[in-house]
Amino acid sequence: MPLSTSPTSIRKALISAVMLVTALCLSLSISISTYLDVKEQKQLIVNKLNILAEIIAFNAQVTVLFDDRKTEEQRLKSFEKIPLVKNIHIYAIDEISNKAVFFTSFNARKTPPVPLRVDSIEQLQQPRITEDYIELIKPITYEGDIKGYVYIRGGLERLNEYINQKILIDILLTLFVLILVYFVAKRIQKRIADPIDHLSRLLQDVSKNHNYNARAPKTNITEINMLSNSLNIMLTRTQNQIERHKNDKQEIKQLNQSLEEKVNQRTIALREANQELLTTLERMHQYQNQIVESEKMASLGQMVAGVAHEVNTPIGLGITGSTLLRDKLAEISLGFEQKTLTSSQLKRFIDNGIENLDLIYRNLNRAAELVSSFKKVAVNQDGEINSLVNMHELITNVMLSMRTELESKAPKIVIHCSEQLMIESKAGPLQQILQQLLSNSVIHGFKDNQNNEIEITVERNESSLSINYYDNGIGVDKSVKKRIFDPFVTTKRGEGGSGLGMHLVYNLVTQALGGNVYFDDQNIEGTRFIITLPLTEASKL
Repeated sequence: MPLSTSPTSIRKALISAVMLVTALCLSLSISISTYLDVKEQKQLIVNKLNILAEIIAFNAQVTVLFDDRKTEEQRLKSFEKIPLVKNIHIYAIDEISNKAVFFTSFNARKTPPVPLRVDSIEQLQQPRITEDYIELIKPITYEGDIKGYVYIRGGLERLNEYINQKILIDILLTLFVLILVYFVAKRIQKRIADPIDHLSRLLQDVSKNHNYNARAPKTNITEINMLSNSLNIMLTRTQNQIERHKNDKQEIKQLNQSLEEKVNQRTIALREANQELLTTLERMHQYQNQIVESEKMASLGQMVAGVAHEVNTPIGLGITGSTLLRDKLAEISLGFEQKTLTSSQLKRFIDNGIENLDLIYRNLNRAAELVSSFKKVAVNQDGEINSLVNMHELITNVMLSMRTELESKAPKIVIHCSEQLMIESKAGPLQQILQQLLSNSVIHGFKDNQNNEIEITVERNESSLSINYYDNGIGVDKSVKKRIFDPFVTTKRGEGGSGLGMHLVYNLVTQALGGNVYFDDQNIEGTRFIITLPLTEASKL
């Protein structure tokens, strides 16, 4: 999960960054400068004490040799005027023990004496620097021999005062520089942030008021100018797009008005056609009473709606073609009356007229075929009487009658049926059932004429006859499996399929023959129908 950051502004960020960098640079510069200055001052003090110690050692040669303590004490009192010097010891070398012994000393006013440093002569050959003092020892030599030592101790009060003054001055200088940098940063901030604020207000105005005519002004900052130019290009393109959208909307509105007029004209023509269709449907209503008995079939209203849907399309297209032909005829008539008719117009009218008449003929013929198919669905087989039927002979005769239709897909047909199988039933419905199943395999099941097979198995038991019909075609689409026996269900809509074939099979099996038909939807490949027909007492014998 990304870490959330608190929002900030360019103004605050810019001032904070400038002030922080300036403060860090000043602190680092002042620290380094102070350190180097203090180091240099301490070195100067050490050098000065070295010089004073060498002078004292030179002057003390004679007094140490002649043991003239008073003269040396008077000479050392002259160092009262040097604030740096706090304590001076002079040690003489004892001739007997050859060790340094106290000779004389000097202590500045208000400065307590210090212990003897005879035990630290070797360590103080190099200056020892503490927080408040600097100590060092120089030898007193005469003709190359060491006759004694000079110990000098200097104070660092003036150095500490100098350091404190320098720190105070550095702090004041830092504050002055920070204040100066703050005002400079404010000036830079205003120069950068004001154009950005102006762009922000411009975008807010565009977002709130949809004022796409606004444009960002130029500034003296290159980066902001690039941002302004990009924003202006975006606003210009958005404005052009909105104008195009308005123009397209106006064109669509005008087109819709024109379409509404055409739709009204077509609606009137369709209303007339629907009135004629309703008259036809009233006559067909009597055929639907037999279909209602089936629990799996649609109700009367669904049947009427299906017929209306199927018949309405070709009739509507026929009416549309006739209306268009009438409009073209009116244009030709007007041109003829006004004597503006040209041969090209007449030729175009004749060509269009032939096409429209072909369209009207095809669709009216299609409507007639649909009505004829519907009549087959509603056919009444109750008038046909039962007779002895040889099932093997019946299947063979059906195949011979459909030989031309079967040749298009050249299926291999295998029949598993005893040649002596005789039943008492209605030959007409049985023949129609087999014809519809074979036709369904040829039209819907087989794509080409390669490796097509149909298997028909007929078996009889004590009370019923079973017909198992199977083809190895492409099978039934999932979308129609559960509605395969419903009227007007087809996958060849617009390609000649009316959706009444399997519905006719269902009606013939259940009503004309009193049996049932089952579609085996568990098959992975191909299509299988299982038909069970009851046997009469004569057939059981």
